[in-house]
Amino acid sequence: MSVQPKPSPSTSTSASSMPDAMVILFFIMVLAAIASHLIPAGSFQLLEPAPVAQGAAKVTGKLDPNSFRFAEDHQGGVPLFAEGGGIGFFNYAFEGLVSGNKWGSAVGVVMFILLTGGAFGILMKTGAIHNGILALIRRTQNLQFLFIPLLFLLFSLGGAVFGMGEEAIAFCIILLPLMLALGYDAVTTVLVTYVATQIGFATSWMNPFNVAIAQGIAEIPLFSGQELRMGMWAVFTLFGLMFTMRYAAKIKANPALSLSYQSDLRQRSQHSAQVVSQYQLLDSVILLAFFAGLGWIIWGVTSREYYIPEIASQFFTIGIVIGAIAVLGRRMSVNDVAEGFKQGAAELLPAAMIVGMAKGMLLLLGGGDPQTPSVLNTLLYYSAQSLQDLPVYLSAWLMLVVQSVINFFVSSGSGQAALTMPLIAPLADLIGLSRQTAVLAFQLGDGLTNCIIPTSAALIGCLGAVRLDWTIWLRFVWRLQLYLFGLASAFMLLAVATHYQ
Repeated sequence: MSVQPKPSPSTSTSASSMPDAMVILFFIMVLAAIASHLIPAGSFQLLEPAPVAQGAAKVTGKLDPNSFRFAEDHQGGVPLFAEGGGIGFFNYAFEGLVSGNKWGSAVGVVMFILLTGGAFGILMKTGAIHNGILALIRRTQNLQFLFIPLLFLLFSLGGAVFGMGEEAIAFCIILLPLMLALGYDAVTTVLVTYVATQIGFATSWMNPFNVAIAQGIAEIPLFSGQELRMGMWAVFTLFGLMFTMRYAAKIKANPALSLSYQSDLRQRSQHSAQVVSQYQLLDSVILLAFFAGLGWIIWGVTSREYYIPEIASQFFTIGIVIGAIAVLGRRMSVNDVAEGFKQGAAELLPAAMIVGMAKGMLLLLGGGDPQTPSVLNTLLYYSAQSLQDLPVYLSAWLMLVVQSVINFFVSSGSGQAALTMPLIAPLADLIGLSRQTAVLAFQLGDGLTNCIIPTSAALIGCLGAVRLDWTIWLRFVWRLQLYLFGLASAFMLLAVATHYQ
């Protein structure tokens, strides 16, 4: 059993002053429960069917923005404790964890995190990753300066082209040892993987999971307005890359400056302990099987529209194959494979639980179904109404703000599009904005805030993969979040000024 290094007094004090992510979520639940008693529930009616992608929120029709009405016979307010499978304040953890289906939050994402963690637990236990990293470093000493730019660009493209998000969890596990070996930290790992995907996701010109759904509901041509979005993607990606490289250079010069320094020490020691390991033929076979599996996943996502159920099963298959190779190569026993799987899943269990508990907040507000009376529908209605009498530039900017806030509660891009665009698109007509601008506000508000909200399953999964607490991540990322929001605001104003269509 390994012993973690004792943190310095200053680090301990800082950590103790920051509440745990579950504590923060609990108090958010308290506010949501109070809101359910103070704000009346409302609902909308749906019109003709709207396009819904595989794995998206199963909304069967288009929301009529003029159909909002309060539920006169609806008993508002959640009880402290509910019976018969109902939603109560103290039920939120269980109900959140078992809510949804295999296509998304919470059950699907929770199982994705655990199965992926287990598969990579097997891979890491074989030692092939560590041995391969050491061999790579020895052979590419003069090319290390290209690692971060290439990785950031590739992950940004992944987010822009096929909505990469949850998939970054696996890559965080893969790349953390490499980043530590090169002198960087866990924060850098999350920046070049998950943050890069969300920058690409938020500025995409062809993402089927947000842009296509939003444009379809707004009744404008799919993937229209690509010119501005491509330029926006380039600007955001370049800015994110420069921010990341500047931070990475600072940490490489002085690793003690990292907020994740203490949590990285154990990983650094594990890596150092395996420096003497020799790269063998068996390592090549294991890594070849692993990268073949990744190729299979990429093919499935791009060509077969694979989503959470298929991707999770693919990673599970990869784990089994790698375990079989390690057993046949006499590096591990069958019990070692099982132990590696359990250890990998256990390390990501806290992240999986937070995902489910965060979903409970939506349930306390009545759920995300526009036809079912809920406090969330009422908040959405009044948010939209408040924009009608404001100057057009301010209204466009507030659309961005509203979408950013809603993403805290509905972190699914497709789900948020299905819930908000039927209301926001007609509102754009009323206040003199193009529907293309309304779609832009949605995708920027939805994607960029995924870098900070604790209700994002992918973010929590990535932070869990690199052993980084959300509260520590918050201390780092808030400044980047403000920069990204400033850029987003500038592009919203540009869209209004150019009558973006």
